[in-house]
Amino acid sequence: MKKIIFTGLIISFFLVLFISPFASSSPDGLERVAINKEFIEKGEGHNVIKSPMPDYLIPGIKQEKVSTSVAGLIGVLIVFGIAYGASAIFRKKREE
Repeated sequence: MKKIIFTGLIISFFLVLFISPFASSSPDGLERVAINKEFIEKGEGHNVIKSPMPDYLIPGIKQEKVSTSVAGLIGVLIVFGIAYGASAIFRKKREE
């Protein structure tokens, strides 16, 4: 099981570091609809929570592709950590 988890993590790292910089910079579906229906400005500038990585970029890194890769890598590590921690908690409860 650990080999499968490790393999998945390595594949995720590869995709984030080498493939994600080539993702489209075009707006996603929801953003495109907001632009087409002319209400995009209503959703901008009203941050309820300030994002640490706005638009999948790390503030301070000037090269966009590098910034996107680093942001993706951080995201993968956060999601992996949460999933691994949750599975450990559930596994421990099941054993009791």
